[in-house]
Amino acid sequence: MEKQVMKLASQKAVVIFSKSSCCMSHTIKSLFYDLGVSPAIYELTERALQRLGCNPSVPAVFIGGQLIHNSTSTVMSLHLSGSLIPMLKRAGAIWL
Repeated sequence: MEKQVMKLASQKAVVIFSKSSCCMSHTIKSLFYDLGVSPAIYELTERALQRLGCNPSVPAVFIGGQLIHNSTSTVMSLHLSGSLIPMLKRAGAIWL
């Protein structure tokens, strides 16, 4: 399963593995949409995400094929510090 997830994560600049009922997943997806990013979104069960070692399990955010650990807090911290947009530009998720 890990190989399959890594393959999916590398196919687009931003990939989010989420659970539709998770409010944090919704928040992160909304942030990326507001920034003009069109992420690939895969809805998975919490058990599948935990097997990947994602803690908290959702959302699991990959930017440029790299897992952003503690995705929600890290993504929000990157955004507030002004580091997220340059990271998204380097990954090819946004151009402006």
